[in-house]
Amino acid sequence: MEKIKISYPIIVEGRYDKIKLSSLLEADIFTTDGFQIFKASEKTALFRALAKKSPIIVLTDSDGGGTVIRNRFKAIIPEDRLIHLYIPQIEGKESRKAKPSKAGTLGVEGMDAELLRGLFRPFADGSESKARGGITKTDFYELGLSGGDGSSEKRSALSARLGFPRDITANALLSALNILYSREEFLEMMSKNC
Repeated sequence: MEKIKISYPIIVEGRYDKIKLSSLLEADIFTTDGFQIFKASEKTALFRALAKKSPIIVLTDSDGGGTVIRNRFKAIIPEDRLIHLYIPQIEGKESRKAKPSKAGTLGVEGMDAELLRGLFRPFADGSESKARGGITKTDFYELGLSGGDGSSEKRSALSARLGFPRDITANALLSALNILYSREEFLEMMSKNC
């Protein structure tokens, strides 16, 4: 089945939620890494920067932890820049886990694919969600941000300059940059700071 194209950035709790949504959506998906949103000011800065450019979609589990994370977003990002999506509370256990969660309900990763598609269909716009700014993996390679000696350190330094998490992955950094900057703005920024 064809992936649904979503132009808004999507934020979920963890990597397994991201993996699940990535199999269904063509979108820029970021994680809070659970409660790291409370500890990592860089994550907060990244999410605020994304919200300035575009409304963001927040999808957390329907348990106590998900509610706490969702409320954190309400505290750091203006309400008109947030789109909250909710999954139903369905009793069960994710297949990768030995026992059910504390709440005994499925999280985003355990939801039925068609249910998740239904949540996102109203936000499908058919436009390309990848590389909106035009910054490519080739640009990253040519600028030494990927595929070479010291690439990780260069990405970390760029992330630090922008106030983003230093350990952000290359793909997540590329997605964030494409939301925040045009290719021309990015190349100009890189030429001034190299």
